[in-house]
Amino acid sequence: MIIWINGAFGSGKGQASYELNRRIPDSFLFDPENAGYFIRKNVPDESKVSDFQHYPMWREFNYSMLRYLDETSSRIIIVPMTITDTQYFDEIVGRLRREGVTIHHYTLCASREVLLKRLRSRGDGSESWPAQQIDRCIQGLSHEVFGHHLDTDSMSIDAVVEQIASMSAIDLLPDHRTDARKRLDRILTQIKQIRLFN
Repeated sequence: MIIWINGAFGSGKGQASYELNRRIPDSFLFDPENAGYFIRKNVPDESKVSDFQHYPMWREFNYSMLRYLDETSSRIIIVPMTITDTQYFDEIVGRLRREGVTIHHYTLCASREVLLKRLRSRGDGSESWPAQQIDRCIQGLSHEVFGHHLDTDSMSIDAVVEQIASMSAIDLLPDHRTDARKRLDRILTQIKQIRLFN
């Protein structure tokens, strides 16, 4: 089974994915961005494109990897990735579904104001690249192909995780961490997602 967490930058998909990984026994977190950074570092300037999702091999690689993981592992695979192009989505998620792979897809939605506030809290200003993508993401992700849509404006990460688990018919491990430990874990998750060398 694959759980794909989609959403605009600042929607909480990274935090929700790491929390799911902590609380789903023997789950595995797969990061499609890694293929993009590999491609970007290994093509000459004249072959580069503005967004690594535009590379056909990025979409083919991630499809192939997820297919391989589904065939060779019994773990629940968790995929945090913003993808707003319906064709690209179909080339990966649609293709896997047509081949019989079980994929639960969720789009974490939030208002522009909330997304900007969350981005600011992690150090991304209103002129940052993630902030500049907000309108594109909100518009693209409103398409029905990107359901289920979860409105996270007033939801905590814990509530998001529990909702996703419930909709996916997955039992979560109980969470006995203190509030302080949860805050620390989420700070560490935020640090893990920083790309210093792209």
